Amino acid sequence: MTAGVVIASDELRVSVNPGVGGTITEVTHLGSGLSVLGAVPWDPVDAPVASLAARDEPEWLTRFTGGWPLLFPNGGDACNFGGIFHGFHGEASISPWEFSASKNSITLTRRFFSVPAEMERELTVEGDLLIVSERLKMHGARPVEVMWGQHTTFGSDLLAGPVEITTGAKRVTVDGGYDPAANPLVPGAKGDWPMVPGKSGLVDLSKRAGPLAAMAYLYDFEPAPSERAWAAIRRLDVAVAVALSWDADRFPCAWLWYELGGTVDAPWFGRGNMIGIEPSTTLSGAGLADAKARGTGLLTLEPGAELSAEVRLHVFRPSGRVDVVDAEGRATAG
Repeated sequence: MTAGVVIASDELRVSVNPGVGGTITEVTHLGSGLSVLGAVPWDPVDAPVASLAARDEPEWLTRFTGGWPLLFPNGGDACNFGGIFHGFHGEASISPWEFSASKNSITLTRRFFSVPAEMERELTVEGDLLIVSERLKMHGARPVEVMWGQHTTFGSDLLAGPVEITTGAKRVTVDGGYDPAANPLVPGAKGDWPMVPGKSGLVDLSKRAGPLAAMAYLYDFEPAPSERAWAAIRRLDVAVAVALSWDADRFPCAWLWYELGGTVDAPWFGRGNMIGIEPSTTLSGAGLADAKARGTGLLTLEPGAELSAEVRLHVFRPSGRVDVVDAEGRATAG
């Protein structure tokens, strides 16, 4: 895998691969030398899918590095929707992006083929923050329904020891269709964060346990001083922590994905070690067609629409439990 483009501050180093999805492949906290994004236990193919649409999850995984891809205009299963075939996790995650870069910032642009829209993404490192700003412009003459979300995965050094997950979400729902052998959760169950019904009693989603393969959705975020939704993961030995925050008006929910040695099939073979916290427009991880069939809200792009979103990642050494994220996107102890 090529190193891609590196942007940095005195506190963070961020690697980006414009050639495959504009994926953020690595974020390193320079003070500790610790890496916080997920990494896969195989060698990804460093080239976009030629069709710009992965036929299924196995094909998409050949390009997946872990890290932080963008999901647009589809998230989850490949499907035919509105007369268009949308690949697994969408065109944006698997296609090349044009780019320009400076020392601490990179701007990525793409005009999509699967929907009549274009997006500009600006990734900027400011001290201990990575700020991802996205601007979407609709060019079509008719409304188009899409999904828009972040596939932010955490792992590497961040999950090298016991961790705690905290969030401003009050409610959590288990995915109703994802039920692999290592899933301890009752499909479709609902609970007050962090407790949800499990097959052998209540399960605390804030604690790491394995082997585990599960999918749930965070929503109903408490008002914060910044009006930002957020979730955080900290190592209990206080070596490093992350806090992800975003505009809840754009992304009203977050997919919570655990792959902690729970998938024994190829290419994982029980070696996965990552947790996804994935802000999204849509409470469904199974694609556009599934979301539409279930009446889950999709994002409608009206002709001429111009929309924006911002996600902030704070990488830091924690002083205690993370209970608050401020207006700048920085976490503080409660």
